[in-house]
Amino acid sequence: MTTNRLRIVLLVCSTRPGALGPAVGRWLADTLATSAGPLDVDLVPVALGDLGLPFLDEEEHPSTGIHHNEHTRRWSRIVDGADGFVFVTPEYNYGMPATLKNALDHLGPEWAWKPAGFVSYGHTSAGTRAVQHAKQVVTTLRLVPLGSTVAIRIADAMRDDRFTPAARHAEAAEGLLAELVRVARALTPLRERERPDATAGPLPGSYARRLGPDDAPEVTVLQRCCWTDEAIANDTLAVPALRESPDDVRAWLADWHTTGLWRDGRLLGMVRTRRTGADLHIGRLAVAPDLRGLGLGRWLLRQAEAAGEDCRRIVLSTGAASHRNLTLYRQQGYLPLPGAGDDGVVDLAKAVSV
Repeated sequence: MTTNRLRIVLLVCSTRPGALGPAVGRWLADTLATSAGPLDVDLVPVALGDLGLPFLDEEEHPSTGIHHNEHTRRWSRIVDGADGFVFVTPEYNYGMPATLKNALDHLGPEWAWKPAGFVSYGHTSAGTRAVQHAKQVVTTLRLVPLGSTVAIRIADAMRDDRFTPAARHAEAAEGLLAELVRVARALTPLRERERPDATAGPLPGSYARRLGPDDAPEVTVLQRCCWTDEAIANDTLAVPALRESPDDVRAWLADWHTTGLWRDGRLLGMVRTRRTGADLHIGRLAVAPDLRGLGLGRWLLRQAEAAGEDCRRIVLSTGAASHRNLTLYRQQGYLPLPGAGDDGVVDLAKAVSV
């Protein structure tokens, strides 16, 4: 499962001048600030009133993800970049405010597979009927509403015209955030499969996407699983992939084009490429040990080779005693380069067909 920091939007939904919403939003952000750090969460307060969203005015259906107006594009970027939401909402006439319904209706795929928590406030029902109303809508957008909520009766939370909720409300808010984080991390594979840069992988339910510096923890673990056998076969611990720290991995992930194969939040394999003159260099081809023999290495190698169509040749290396690797590369048309060094490494290459 990914260890990246989560981005949680705290959305104040009321836009009425003088409304209580901003005070509730500030209280929520202050209350959760302490627990956000240990949970690896970035809290992003957003007020619908600051976005200037008109009633839906896009020609294309929201489900297409095509937005022509800048106000919709800005809202799309905020929602698309979030891993989850806490909606701070009042109750208006047994339902959620029209501003929240309009904001939800503006978008489509940007909402999918993200958890939604609610902090409601109101009079008799403490806003709970607004939450029930909103849950009918958010589930249609493939948002996942939480069981935990924070419901605040306005009369109980006001002290001398100041919004001062009880300690139980703060405890409920912290519990909501903890649940939101658990669900957001569990839903990560579903969100990633729908990323624009994700492509179908060779196994059912698997997908490939480019890896970046934030994927360094998963890459570090995969490397240490995969290159232990290489170290044993070649009788050496001087294997860079085994010695690199997550910071080292983060650095080269920013420099190489690396493709990762994922399923259910697990990094199954990877390969990296980089152009040097007329050569395409391929490296760090790795498949989780329990999945070897299923053709994943060949599939990843083909993905890497596709980047070298306009190169003169493709170059890669492996250990001199890594017989499984050498067999694979020779089957794919790679030949040892002359003048191999004495460091136990074999350099191989094949010409790119024009």
